Amino acid sequence: MKQNRRDFLKAAGLAALGAGLVIGCGPKRKGTEEPAGEPVEEPVAEEPVHPAGPSRMQLDFEPYELQLQHTFTVSSYSRNTTPGVQVEVNYQGYTGYGEASMPPYLGQSVESVTAFLKKVNLKQFADPFCLDDILTYVDSLSPGDSAAKAAVDIALHDLVGKMLGAPWYRIWGYDPAKAPATTFTIGIDTPEVVREKTEECAGKFKILKVKVGLDTDKQMIETIRSVTDVPLAVDANQGWTDRFKALDMIYWLRDHGVKMVEQPLPVDRVDDQAWLNERSPLPLFADESIQRLADVPRMKGLFSGINIKLMKCTGMREAHRMVEVARALDMQVMLGCMTETSCGISAAAQLSPAVDFADLDGNLLISNDLFTGVTVEDGRLVLPDRPGIGVVKL
Repeated sequence: MKQNRRDFLKAAGLAALGAGLVIGCGPKRKGTEEPAGEPVEEPVAEEPVHPAGPSRMQLDFEPYELQLQHTFTVSSYSRNTTPGVQVEVNYQGYTGYGEASMPPYLGQSVESVTAFLKKVNLKQFADPFCLDDILTYVDSLSPGDSAAKAAVDIALHDLVGKMLGAPWYRIWGYDPAKAPATTFTIGIDTPEVVREKTEECAGKFKILKVKVGLDTDKQMIETIRSVTDVPLAVDANQGWTDRFKALDMIYWLRDHGVKMVEQPLPVDRVDDQAWLNERSPLPLFADESIQRLADVPRMKGLFSGINIKLMKCTGMREAHRMVEVARALDMQVMLGCMTETSCGISAAAQLSPAVDFADLDGNLLISNDLFTGVTVEDGRLVLPDRPGIGVVKL
């Protein structure tokens, strides 16, 4: 039976991605032997427009401010909005969606993200399936800009998944039925507001995540316990500074139904963190202490596990590698998020069947989501059976 070009591309691309192969994907340059994926000096000629869309990848983006349903407070700041940038990559009638979300501590902004995206030249690559070459090139454009890089990474994964006609959890070989429950986050607030927030989500989630790190920590937990007895996770966001008090607090938290603790001490307290990890009755997870793949081996002995966030690690490609390295080091894995639309959350959720904990509630905290994608049923993540990252733009 004759196979058309689109079906051939799907079959060939799926086989290559499944085998981890990238063959001959870099931009070609006359008279040079430079590695593929570096910025091209020469201008790229405009390609004719395909009847169903551009024949070379076209990157578009625009700012989009996320509106929080409640004031969000952690140990170091409060906010009601999160700046973001929405990204699209169009190619031959397909559109891949991505986003950058920039909470204050990342040190990135709408201006820095858009400045980075203006430097990205995807038209030099003829084949979107060459994700490794393309994303290596994108990463080479600056030493930072992790959220901007994640936006491009997510959009490219969405595009390629759509071209293959498969969701990424299937391309990676994960069983969607193994997606875990997600936590729902309750920020630091007055007892009245904490009680109200807890009552709103009581019965909807199997585990709640509580922000701590101030002198009201026990009050926060006791207020929540007056409403529900569901398991809890806590995130200190580096808010504890005394290792002895931190250890006492962790024992108290264990006795109040807490199952894990994120980033108890400041990132520069490495010796204290190792001391605490050795004695803690609960698993401790690195958050601010870890950014990217190269950081993972250093976490061994300091924490029981790592929290991976696409906006910090530059996207799905690196997150997938971080999961594999953490497992090789016999460490637990958690998937976290920023305040994001269902675009970013659904992208991270593609990895969720492979992790121990998921904190993918960023889309549930906003009032102006642009997409539908991953959902939560009886507290658990339900991955959509749609290609790419599984989102539909509203």
